[in-house]
Amino acid sequence: MSKKENYEQKAEVMLEPIVSEKGFELVDVEYVKEGGTWYLRAYIDREGGITIDDCEAVSRAFSEKLDQEDYIEDTYIMEVSSPGLGRPLKKEKDYARSMGKELEIRTYRAIDKQKEFYGILTAYDNNSVTIEMEDGSERTFEKGEIALIRLAFDF
Repeated sequence: MSKKENYEQKAEVMLEPIVSEKGFELVDVEYVKEGGTWYLRAYIDREGGITIDDCEAVSRAFSEKLDQEDYIEDTYIMEVSSPGLGRPLKKEKDYARSMGKELEIRTYRAIDKQKEFYGILTAYDNNSVTIEMEDGSERTFEKGEIALIRLAFDF
Protein backbone atom coordinates (compact mmCIF):
# COMPACT_ATOMS: atom_id res chain seq x y z
CA MET A 1 0.00 0.00 0.00
CA SER A 2 1.37 3.41 -0.95
CA LYS A 3 1.82 6.25 1.52
CA LYS A 4 -1.05 8.08 -0.18
CA GLU A 5 -3.41 5.09 0.16
CA ASN A 6 -2.33 4.53 3.75
CA TYR A 7 -3.03 8.16 4.69
CA GLU A 8 -6.43 8.09 2.95
CA GLN A 9 -7.42 4.83 4.62
CA LYS A 10 -6.43 6.04 8.10
CA ALA A 11 -8.30 9.29 7.54
CA GLU A 12 -11.44 7.37 6.50
CA VAL A 13 -11.30 5.26 9.66
CA MET A 14 -10.94 8.41 11.80
CA LEU A 15 -13.63 10.34 9.92
CA GLU A 16 -16.35 7.71 9.68
CA PRO A 17 -17.55 7.94 13.31
CA ILE A 18 -17.38 11.76 13.27
CA VAL A 19 -19.40 11.99 10.07
CA SER A 20 -21.92 9.30 11.05
CA GLU A 21 -22.53 10.90 14.46
CA LYS A 22 -23.54 14.12 12.71
CA GLY A 23 -25.88 12.30 10.31
CA PHE A 24 -23.70 12.80 7.23
CA GLU A 25 -22.16 10.43 4.70
CA LEU A 26 -18.44 10.26 4.04
CA VAL A 27 -18.29 10.34 0.25
CA ASP A 28 -14.53 10.27 -0.31
CA VAL A 29 -11.12 11.07 1.15
CA GLU A 30 -8.14 12.04 -0.97
CA TYR A 31 -4.53 12.93 -0.28
CA VAL A 32 -3.20 14.86 -3.27
CA LYS A 33 -0.38 17.20 -4.19
CA GLU A 34 -1.37 20.36 -6.06
CA GLY A 35 1.05 23.13 -6.92
CA GLY A 36 3.68 21.79 -4.53
CA THR A 37 1.26 21.60 -1.57
CA TRP A 38 -0.25 18.43 -0.09
CA TYR A 39 -3.99 18.39 0.65
CA LEU A 40 -5.97 15.95 2.77
CA ARG A 41 -9.56 16.38 1.58
CA ALA A 42 -12.69 14.85 2.99
CA TYR A 43 -15.95 15.07 1.07
CA ILE A 44 -19.19 14.79 3.05
CA ASP A 45 -22.81 14.81 1.99
CA ARG A 46 -26.36 14.16 3.12
CA GLU A 47 -29.84 14.25 1.66
CA GLY A 48 -30.62 17.92 1.03
CA GLY A 49 -26.97 18.95 0.87
CA ILE A 50 -24.21 20.18 3.14
CA THR A 51 -23.72 23.67 4.57
CA ILE A 52 -20.52 25.51 5.42
CA ASP A 53 -21.40 25.04 9.10
CA ASP A 54 -21.60 21.27 8.57
CA CYS A 55 -18.15 21.30 6.97
CA GLU A 56 -16.77 23.41 9.81
CA ALA A 57 -18.15 21.07 12.50
CA VAL A 58 -16.59 18.01 10.86
CA SER A 59 -13.36 19.90 10.19
CA ARG A 60 -12.95 20.89 13.86
CA ALA A 61 -13.58 17.37 15.15
CA PHE A 62 -11.34 15.81 12.48
CA SER A 63 -8.56 18.33 13.14
CA GLU A 64 -8.51 17.33 16.83
CA LYS A 65 -8.20 13.65 15.88
CA LEU A 66 -5.45 14.40 13.37
CA ASP A 67 -3.51 16.34 16.02
CA GLN A 68 -3.79 13.36 18.42
CA GLU A 69 -2.80 10.73 15.84
CA ASP A 70 -0.21 12.86 13.98
CA TYR A 71 0.47 10.14 11.39
CA ILE A 72 1.09 12.29 8.29
CA GLU A 73 4.76 13.13 7.83
CA ASP A 74 4.36 15.85 5.21
CA THR A 75 3.14 19.39 5.72
CA TYR A 76 -0.42 19.49 4.39
CA ILE A 77 -3.68 21.43 4.34
CA MET A 78 -6.81 19.66 5.56
CA GLU A 79 -10.13 20.50 3.92
CA VAL A 80 -13.69 19.28 4.45
CA SER A 81 -16.24 20.08 1.77
CA SER A 82 -19.28 19.01 -0.17
CA PRO A 83 -18.46 16.85 -3.18
CA GLY A 84 -20.44 19.19 -5.43
CA LEU A 85 -22.69 18.45 -8.38
CA GLY A 86 -20.00 17.29 -10.74
CA ARG A 87 -18.43 14.68 -8.52
CA PRO A 88 -17.36 11.48 -10.25
CA LEU A 89 -18.81 8.10 -9.34
CA LYS A 90 -16.06 6.15 -7.62
CA LYS A 91 -17.44 3.71 -5.10
CA GLU A 92 -20.14 1.05 -5.22
CA LYS A 93 -22.45 3.23 -3.12
CA ASP A 94 -22.10 6.05 -5.70
CA TYR A 95 -23.35 3.72 -8.42
CA ALA A 96 -26.15 2.36 -6.22
CA ARG A 97 -27.34 5.89 -5.41
CA SER A 98 -27.26 6.79 -9.11
CA MET A 99 -29.37 3.89 -10.43
CA GLY A 100 -32.13 5.24 -12.67
CA LYS A 101 -30.47 8.66 -12.95
CA GLU A 102 -28.90 10.31 -15.99
CA LEU A 103 -25.13 10.01 -16.24
CA GLU A 104 -22.45 11.66 -18.31
CA ILE A 105 -19.72 9.29 -19.44
CA ARG A 106 -16.51 10.38 -21.13
CA THR A 107 -14.25 7.75 -22.64
CA TYR A 108 -10.51 7.80 -23.19
CA ARG A 109 -10.90 6.83 -26.85
CA ALA A 110 -13.64 7.58 -29.34
CA ILE A 111 -16.34 4.93 -29.64
CA ASP A 112 -18.39 5.23 -32.82
CA LYS A 113 -16.66 8.59 -33.39
CA GLN A 114 -17.67 10.10 -30.03
CA LYS A 115 -16.21 10.34 -26.54
CA GLU A 116 -19.19 11.74 -24.60
CA PHE A 117 -22.28 9.71 -23.81
CA TYR A 118 -25.41 10.46 -21.80
CA GLY A 119 -27.96 7.98 -20.55
CA ILE A 120 -29.85 6.49 -17.63
CA LEU A 121 -27.84 4.10 -15.44
CA THR A 122 -29.51 0.69 -15.73
CA ALA A 123 -26.76 -1.68 -14.51
CA TYR A 124 -23.21 -1.82 -13.17
CA ASP A 125 -20.75 -4.29 -11.70
CA ASN A 126 -17.06 -4.28 -10.81
CA ASN A 127 -16.03 -4.16 -14.47
CA SER A 128 -18.75 -2.40 -16.45
CA VAL A 129 -21.49 0.23 -16.56
CA THR A 130 -24.64 0.06 -18.69
CA ILE A 131 -26.77 3.06 -19.63
CA GLU A 132 -29.97 3.42 -21.60
CA MET A 133 -29.42 5.96 -24.34
CA GLU A 134 -32.00 8.55 -25.42
CA ASP A 135 -33.05 6.36 -28.39
CA GLY A 136 -33.88 3.48 -26.03
CA SER A 137 -30.83 1.39 -26.88
CA GLU A 138 -28.47 0.18 -24.16
CA ARG A 139 -24.72 0.66 -24.20
CA THR A 140 -22.25 -1.07 -21.91
CA PHE A 141 -18.83 0.43 -21.14
CA GLU A 142 -15.90 -1.33 -19.55
CA LYS A 143 -14.78 0.72 -16.54
CA GLY A 144 -11.23 0.73 -17.94
CA GLU A 145 -12.35 2.73 -20.98
CA ILE A 146 -14.14 5.40 -18.89
CA ALA A 147 -12.18 8.58 -18.23
CA LEU A 148 -15.01 10.25 -16.28
CA ILE A 149 -18.41 9.16 -15.05
CA ARG A 150 -20.71 11.45 -13.09
CA LEU A 151 -24.32 12.53 -12.75
CA ALA A 152 -25.41 14.66 -15.68
CA PHE A 153 -26.82 18.04 -14.83
CA ASP A 154 -28.72 20.49 -16.98
CA PHE A 155 -28.58 24.25 -16.66
